[in-house]
Amino acid sequence: MRGFFLSDEELGKKDDDHKPSKSSGALRQPNWHPARGPPRRSLKRIALVLVVATVVYLFIKNIPVLGPDARMRRPSYAYPPGHAPNVPKRPTYERPQPVQPKPNNRPSTTPERTFNGPVRFLELAPTLQAISGTRGSMLINRNVLFASSSLKSAATLLPIACQMGSELKSYVHFALMSRSDIEIRELRKVNGIDDSCQIIFHDARPDYTQISTDDRMENAVFRAFHHIFNYMHPQAILIDGSSNEEPFFLRAAQQHSNAKKNTLIELPRGSAKRLEWLTKLDSQALRMWNKNHIDILIHAVPGASGSLIRLLRSLSAADYTSSSVPHLTIELPHDIDPPTKRFLETFTWPPAHVYNPTNARYLSLRHRIPHQRMSEEESSARFLESFWPAQPEHSHILVLSPQVELSPDFFHYLKYSLLEYRYSAISTYQHWDRRLFGISLEQPLQLLDGKRALSLPSVLKSTRSGDAADGEISTSFLWQAPTSNAVLFLGEKWMELHDFVSRSLEAKQELDPVPALLSEKLVSTQYPSWLEHALRLARARGYWMLYPGEDSARNLATVHSELNRMPEEYVTQENSKPLLADDASEEEIENVRQKIRFGTEITLAPVSLLDSLPNEGNLRPFGDLPILTWDSRSTDFEELNSLSAKYAAEFKEIVGKCGKEIAEKKKEKESLSTQDLFCVTD
Repeated sequence: MRGFFLSDEELGKKDDDHKPSKSSGALRQPNWHPARGPPRRSLKRIALVLVVATVVYLFIKNIPVLGPDARMRRPSYAYPPGHAPNVPKRPTYERPQPVQPKPNNRPSTTPERTFNGPVRFLELAPTLQAISGTRGSMLINRNVLFASSSLKSAATLLPIACQMGSELKSYVHFALMSRSDIEIRELRKVNGIDDSCQIIFHDARPDYTQISTDDRMENAVFRAFHHIFNYMHPQAILIDGSSNEEPFFLRAAQQHSNAKKNTLIELPRGSAKRLEWLTKLDSQALRMWNKNHIDILIHAVPGASGSLIRLLRSLSAADYTSSSVPHLTIELPHDIDPPTKRFLETFTWPPAHVYNPTNARYLSLRHRIPHQRMSEEESSARFLESFWPAQPEHSHILVLSPQVELSPDFFHYLKYSLLEYRYSAISTYQHWDRRLFGISLEQPLQLLDGKRALSLPSVLKSTRSGDAADGEISTSFLWQAPTSNAVLFLGEKWMELHDFVSRSLEAKQELDPVPALLSEKLVSTQYPSWLEHALRLARARGYWMLYPGEDSARNLATVHSELNRMPEEYVTQENSKPLLADDASEEEIENVRQKIRFGTEITLAPVSLLDSLPNEGNLRPFGDLPILTWDSRSTDFEELNSLSAKYAAEFKEIVGKCGKEIAEKKKEKESLSTQDLFCVTD
C-alpha cells in the first residue's frame, strides 16, 4: 500500500531508485507489484469537465424567454410601403409555459397587461392611403370620423354612422381602436352594417393590445388620431361620451382635440334617438357643433307673473343634450309681483336634470331702478343693451316673451336649424346665410299691424318620381317681418341692429321735422318698440326670418293670449282697460267670449322632432322655401333684392341725408355696421 502514499517527488523518481534489495527478494514473488490508484491529475480533469457540463446545463435550462417586456425592449423598425417584412395579420406571441396552479387556485384567463413598448399600427396604413379621393389632405373637406374603443360604444355609434352615410352628404369613416381582436368584417356583420351604409372602416388597433398597459393604449389612441388627422383632416370626430367607453380612449380623444383644435362631439347616452337629426347635417355644419353658443333673454312685464312662471318651467323641462347650457338673463321691471319673487327664490338654472359637474349658475337677474314708465326710445335701448355677442359669428341670442310656452324639443330644433341654415356648405356657398336675420319658434297667424290675418304658404307634397302630387303640406317659409315672441337672432345681425338703433335715435334728435320713415308706426303696439327698428333694418338689407310650418310649430312653441300684457312703453290709461267693460252689451260680451275661446293660439303636441318635420326630417334649402315680403305678399329673390335696394336708397336720402355722390361712395356695406345708410350722424 506504500504506493498510495508516495509524495509527488517520489513518484517522479526513476524506477531504479526503488528496485528491491537482495535481502528482501527471498520474501516476495519476482513478478509481484503493488496495486496503483489513478493519478491525481486525471481526477482534477474529470472534476473540471463535470463542473463545466453542469454550468452549461443550468444555463440552457434557465435561458430567459425574449418576449415583450419593458425592461428588454427590442427595437422597432419602420419600413416604406412595399418593403415591409412579412408580418402576421394579427401578431401572436410565444408565451412561456404557465406555472401549474395550486390545487385550490383557478387559472387566470385575462393576460397580464404589463407591456409598454413602442406602438405600431399594422393595419391602418393601407386604408388611410386608399382615401385620397376624399381630399383628406385639404383642411376643408367632407370627411366625418366616428371612433370607438369599446365594442358597446361601437354598437351605439355604427347605426348613427350608417344613417349619416346613407344621406350622402359627407364621407363617413369609422375607426376601431379597441383591445378586442374582432375582425372588422365580423364587427360589421354583428351590427348589421352593409355596403348601403357607405362607411369607410379603419383598423386603428396597435400591436400587443391584449397585454398592453392602459398608458400604452392611451398613447396608441392619441397616435392613431394623429395619423388619421394627417391623412383625413376630419371636420368632426364623433365618439360615445357615456360610461360604456374606455376611460383611456376618452382621455386620448380629448387630448388630441385640444392639441389639434378640431371638433370633438361626445354623444351622450340615448343620443341615437334624441339626436337623430344630427345625421342630416353635412360636414361643415358638424364642424361648428361646439363653436356656436346661444344665450336666452326674457323681458318680463309688470302683472305677468303667471306667464313668466309658466315660461320658466317649460325652459327647465326642455332637453339640452345637444349643446352646452345656455345662459339665462331675465329683465325684471321695477315692481316685481310677489309670486314672481317667491318663485325666483327657489328657481335654479341650469335645471337639476342637466349635467353640471361644476355646479355653476348661468342665471342673471336684472332689476330696473327707475320707477317711471319708459319711452319707446328708452325701452328699445335698454332691451338691446341686455346682450352683446362676444363672438358675433358664433354667439346668438334667443328672445322670449313671457306669453310663450316651449316644448321639450325646442332647443334641438334651434340648433338643427342654426347649423343647417347658417353654417352648412350649401348655405355658405350660395351666401344665403348673409340674409338670415333669425329663426322663429312660433308660427305667426297675423301681420305685424295686428289687424290682418297671415295667409300661410304651403308646398306640394313630395312623392315618388312619376307619381302625381298628392295634396299640399305646410312648410317653413321666409318672411321679411321679424317677431318678438320666440325668436333666435344671429349675433352678427344683433350687432348690426345695435348700430342701426343707435344711429336712428341720433338722427331722430337732429332732424326737424322727423321723417315719416322714422316716425311712421307699422308695427302694432302689442309688440315692443324695438321691433319697429328691426323691421326697418330688414327692409333696408333684404333680410328674412325663418318661420316653421304648422306641423313643426306644434312641437316647438305656443303663445298664450289669455294672460297677454302690452309692452310697458305703450301702457296708458286708455289701452289698459279690460277687454270687457261692466256695462258691455250682449254683442260685445259674445265677441269677447269668442275671441277668448277661439283665440289665435297653437296647441302644443310634442312628438319626435324628425317626425314633426316634412321631407323625412330634412330641412328644405332656402331655394325651395316660399318668400313673403313684410306685408305678406309672395315674392322671389330678384323682387326682394329690388324692393330692398329701393327702400335703402329712400332711407339714405330722407333719413341719412346722403346725396347721390356720397351714396355712391358708401355703396359698399361695412361689416356689422349700418354706416352706409346714414350721413347725418357721421
